[in-house]
Formats: sequence, structure tokens, C-alpha cells
Amino acid sequence: MKTLELIRDIEKDKVTVKCADKYVSVYSRCAYCKHCEGVLVGKRVIPTPQKEKMSGIKRGTTQDDELLNAAMMFNTLIRDGSAIMCANEKDTGFLSMYTY
Repeated sequence: MKTLELIRDIEKDKVTVKCADKYVSVYSRCAYCKHCEGVLVGKRVIPTPQKEKMSGIKRGTTQDDELLNAAMMFNTLIRDGSAIMCANEKDTGFLSMYTY
């Protein structure tokens, strides 16, 4: 598992990470990437809330609004966090969590 440090641009209100040799937005890429395992907040790694809710959708037990709440919780974790935990050891880049 890789640790990708969050790069904050206060002026543009953007947070990026270096993924597959380019800088990508945490909010539009990592939030919906299969490789994202969690956010480092302090000394704890908090699992990605969307991934947990996606497994519920596959079983038919998660409502759409729960997935939206999970995305908002991810944004809160990014605000408080310092790094993304990424399981992409081959450095292939973004892979949508919505693909099977």
C-alpha cells in the first residue's frame, strides 16, 4: 500500500495527489477510485466511506442518499487528513469503483 501525500492549494481551494506520474484531484478521482483504501488522519487510517457503501449497493442494502453521505464524509476526511492510502502498487492510475 502506498501513501500519497495531499498537496493543498489554498488559493484555488484544491487538493491533489501525485498518481501515475501526474497530479489528480482528490475530490474527483481518489474519491471514486477502486484503489483508494482510506485517508490518513493524524496517526489513524480511516477507511474510505464510499467503498463500504458500494459493497452495500451490490447487495441491495444501501440507499442512494447513503452513498451521497459517504462522499460528503470523504470530503471531511480530506479536510482533516494528510495523505491518501492507495492500493495501486503497479501505478496504473485511476480505476472507477463503479466498474465490476
